[in-house]
Amino acid sequence: MSKDLYEILGVAKDASADEIKKAYRKLAHKYHPDKPDGDEAKFKEINGAYQVLGNAERRQRYDQFGPGYEQQAGARGQGFNWEDFARAAGGAGGPFGGGQGQGQRVEYDFGDFGDIFGDIFGFGRRSGGRSARTSGQDIQMDMQLPFREAVFGAETDISLYTHVACLKCGGNGAEPGTKIETCQTCGGQGQVARVQQTILGQFRTASICPDCHGEGKKPEKKCTKCNGEGRVKEEETVRVKIPAGISDGETIRLSGKGEVGVRGSQAGDLYITVRVQPDPQFDRDGDDIRSTAELSFSQAALGDKIPVETLDGEVMLKVPAGTQSGKVFKLSEKGVPHLRTRGRGDHLVTVQVVTPTKLSRKQKQLLEELNQS
Repeated sequence: MSKDLYEILGVAKDASADEIKKAYRKLAHKYHPDKPDGDEAKFKEINGAYQVLGNAERRQRYDQFGPGYEQQAGARGQGFNWEDFARAAGGAGGPFGGGQGQGQRVEYDFGDFGDIFGDIFGFGRRSGGRSARTSGQDIQMDMQLPFREAVFGAETDISLYTHVACLKCGGNGAEPGTKIETCQTCGGQGQVARVQQTILGQFRTASICPDCHGEGKKPEKKCTKCNGEGRVKEEETVRVKIPAGISDGETIRLSGKGEVGVRGSQAGDLYITVRVQPDPQFDRDGDDIRSTAELSFSQAALGDKIPVETLDGEVMLKVPAGTQSGKVFKLSEKGVPHLRTRGRGDHLVTVQVVTPTKLSRKQKQLLEELNQS
């Protein structure tokens, strides 16, 4: 049984035309195949639903016939589906199916689709600029961090083997001493286009210029070190500042410290996910520190001052007489610095009363007398 078209777009059956268009725009943005998390099958399904619900006449027929709309409409010679749309556009898989080559785009001169696709994919009637340059990729990595460095912060160097700017040409891809010229193939537009007349209207297909790769210009002579890319792959050292109070699993973003883009285009970002190593003495609970301290039976009964190790060094903790095992004492402002505000968490010390396992005759006698009192 065919899936309900309203359900595909996530709208109610009485949704207005504007609500349907808004839902379509949102979903098409999300599932477009060129996006990192895109889904071509879902994208086609969304488009198919909008081609029906976005047209008042087709929507009326769909509301009348329901899931059997395609068969009913087809019997009247008015059927419309994605494959027909794809063939009309001149490609086996629609304007994004790769049937006309990588980087090709299609513009429409009918209905709302020209505006909608132009908004989503950067072309159509409102498209006027050349193709964007190939930006550098983001880099994602993990960093093992000692417990105390996560608490108090640190600066450290990391080594990356990545694309960096070519020093010979300064990143522009041209051999030093030569010029960068306007591409003659595309006239500096970065793309080449052709117009095709179809049964659905006029289609304008635009492909990235194969000569300048969308730049609109190219070096007179390519740099011999980077072969015209403006970047080479080398080891690079990056200085990273670790903020005090960072937690395990948090990510640091260094803008522009990812891979350098082609011929001076924007560099990607570096994302460092922190993996904090455990500490043998302390456990972290948010911005609080937890530890345990042992008390002898007599210390718990009579009270005492005991040394307690903290992140800032040793302090003396006053234990009142009659302290029970499991009692928690708070050392204020001895915990982890707050990451985004001033101040620190607390250090929580849980005391454990140690029951002696070997007693002298005199100790046993004293305990028996205490038990009888």
